[in-house]
Formats: sequence, structure tokens, C-alpha cells
Amino acid sequence: MNPRTRRPRSVALLLSLLLTTGCGVFSGGGGSGAPVQEQRIRLGIMPVVDVAPVHIALSKGYFKAEGLKVELTTIQGGGPGVQGMLKDELDFTFGNWVSFFAAEAKGTAKNAGGIKLAADGYQARANMFLVLTGPDSPIRGPKDLAGKKIAINTFKNILELTARATLEANNVDPKSVTFVEMPFPDMQAALQSKKVDAAFMVEPFISKAERTLGAVPVLDAASGPTADIPIAGYATTGAFAKAHPKAVEAFRRALNRGQQDAARKSTVESLLPGFAQIDAETAALVHFGVYPISIDATRLQRVADLMRTYGLLEAPMDIKPMLLGGSPA
Repeated sequence: MNPRTRRPRSVALLLSLLLTTGCGVFSGGGGSGAPVQEQRIRLGIMPVVDVAPVHIALSKGYFKAEGLKVELTTIQGGGPGVQGMLKDELDFTFGNWVSFFAAEAKGTAKNAGGIKLAADGYQARANMFLVLTGPDSPIRGPKDLAGKKIAINTFKNILELTARATLEANNVDPKSVTFVEMPFPDMQAALQSKKVDAAFMVEPFISKAERTLGAVPVLDAASGPTADIPIAGYATTGAFAKAHPKAVEAFRRALNRGQQDAARKSTVESLLPGFAQIDAETAALVHFGVYPISIDATRLQRVADLMRTYGLLEAPMDIKPMLLGGSPA
């Protein structure tokens, strides 16, 4: 046979194989798997910079490319997010690791197959996890917080854990502090009215309070024993992961692309006025943490170990069984 007649057949065969197997250029979503048939995903999030990758993935069509229609619900913290999943109001939720680990240790989601960690979300850096006071407050340093009332968004979460650890590192008895629960958007007004003595804020609320109120940082809760600590991520239930494995992997792939894009500060800044409801000038002042693109058991175990140290877990906990298998890349 003439060699020139063989090549077209080889090319045709290759194209046929690619189409049949869904490999190579014909695979969907920019990842290793094909997009799922359109499926609704209900996701709990908060109006904080931590979830910027979700908004990037939405704006750039990453979820859509994976066959997912993502519906967002605002939550106050990780604990309410877990409850949303158990009430079948959410399929995934963003939340801090402390809330996820505490709920799993208590067996809160036992009937739903447990809590499964789908992706890492945010890791601390200096100046983005701060306790602040009003401009006329006599509190000027960590030692002045002894015996005071500090606002946090939810009890027994990553904020309470890191506050206790850094207060103790500054020779302040954590038990002398009273934590007051309130949503992040309410903290600036509470400072202004002196309902609380200090407020533990995250971005963009830190930059907004500093710019519009003149709030003063008195404690960096991501320093010393909590420097670079993992803050939060995304979880689902074991039952949902078992029932919708393709949708879970599609969600992880799309989110991972958003996490990668969030490494560019300008990309996140441009979206903040929309989902965080701040002006462009405040967005430019925001201090950012790290958006990890992989989930690491050793890194997250550090949080569980600190929880045990400060009484947020009654017994040692191995978090490895909570991690979903596979890679979102």
C-alpha cells in the first residue's frame, strides 16, 4: 500500500479514539476529567477575601465549563455552613478548619457520611488576621486586652483558637477575655458604639475599619505560634461525595483554577468591590493571605493539634480520614 494512503487513516483513527475516550483536546473543563451534565451546586460562602477564587471561577466561566451551575448562599461562619449541609440547604460550604474539625470530632455529620474536605482555601500571612480597637481606645497592645470583650464572628472557630494562642504567647490569660459573637459586617459599628472593647476582623473589614473609623491593630493573630496557619477551606459531606463523585471532582477542578488565578493580587482586587462591597480605594489597601492550590494533611494537622492544646478538642484527632481522595488539578 502507498504510504501516502496510510496517513489519513491513522489521523482519522486517532481522532476517533480521542472523541470516544474523551481524552486530550476533547476533555472538558481545563482539567483531567470531562464536564458533568449540568448540575446545580449550592455553596455557602462569606463576604471575605478568602473566597475570591470562587468569584474568579464564576466570572471566568470555570464552573460553567465543568457543567456546574453554582448558587451562592451567604453564611456567618463554618459552623452554620455545616448545619446548612446537614439540612440539605447546601452541597458544599466554605468554612474555617476549626469548625470542620470540631463538628467531625463530635460526630455532627455522622448520619451524612461525615465531613469531607474538598479543597484548601486560605492560609494566613502577617497583617490580615487582626484584633483592632477604636481610635480613642486606651487599649494599645496585647497586654491591654486582658479582661476585655472581643468580637468574633462565631464561637469556637479559627478566630477564637488563634486569639487564645497569641494572647497566651503575649503573657495574657486567654480565659480572662470574653468573646462576643457577631457577623463581620457588624463589628465596626460595635467598636464605634463601644459595645465591645476590640474586634477580631479579617479582610476586607480590617482595611475598611482602618480607613473609615481609624481603627488601630493591637494584636496580629497570625504571628508567633500561629504564623502561616491554615485558615479555611471547602467541605462537603461523605453522602454527597458518594452520590455525586463527578460533580465533586468538577467542582474541585474549577475551584483549583480560581485558586491559581488568585495568586495575582490585581485579579482579586478587581473583584472585591463586587462581592465584598467595598470601594476600589479600600480594595487597594487589603492585605492578602495565601490561596493554596493543594490540600495537605500535615499542614492542616497543625490546626487540630492547636485545638487540642487550647481545649477545642477533647482528644487528639487525625484529620487524614476527612480528606477526599484524588487531586483537584
